[in-house]
Amino acid sequence: MTGDISTLQGQRASDANEPKKGRFVFILPIVLFSVIAMAFAVGLTLDPRKLPSMLIGKSVPDFDLPPVEGRQLGMSDEDLKGQVSLVNVWASWCKECRAEHPLLMDLAERKVVPIHGLNYKDKPVDAQNWLDNLGDPYTRTGADRDGRVAIDWGVYGVPETFVVDQNGKIVYKHIGALSVSIFDEKILPLITKLGGKTGENSQ
Repeated sequence: MTGDISTLQGQRASDANEPKKGRFVFILPIVLFSVIAMAFAVGLTLDPRKLPSMLIGKSVPDFDLPPVEGRQLGMSDEDLKGQVSLVNVWASWCKECRAEHPLLMDLAERKVVPIHGLNYKDKPVDAQNWLDNLGDPYTRTGADRDGRVAIDWGVYGVPETFVVDQNGKIVYKHIGALSVSIFDEKILPLITKLGGKTGENSQ
């Protein structure tokens, strides 16, 4: 009889816990969904142009790219050592790249700072025609046809421009098209501070 009572009590305790387990199983997805929704909402308020790069202060990733079609010089991490330079990520299909291109041409013509190009996910003939028709501001241009090198650089999209110091370290990143004001106010002073080669300012 005692055994039957203990069994009955155990069943009652188990039955009492069942609703609690049911509530937990029901509430858990709601909690998880709420956390994900909040994280997504916060993400939408962030300006991707202001997101810091995890590579700032670190050496450029190891890479070795062939030249863009019709060019002689490709680009590797070793080519970015010895002088302050810009690395500009671009593509022929990028509208903002076209908007910033005249500024890059002007800087290259006046030899303000060496500019290297990282051509992102482009068709070889399209990249070649872009440079042939609009002008080539780049000292070296690596063809990143599958986009893997750009991923290693932490590229969000094109265009993006990096300042690399004499030791091959990334010291600054700009997301989006360059403008005269951005270059003069943010990039040129940094190049000067790093002891890089600068000609006339961009005005």
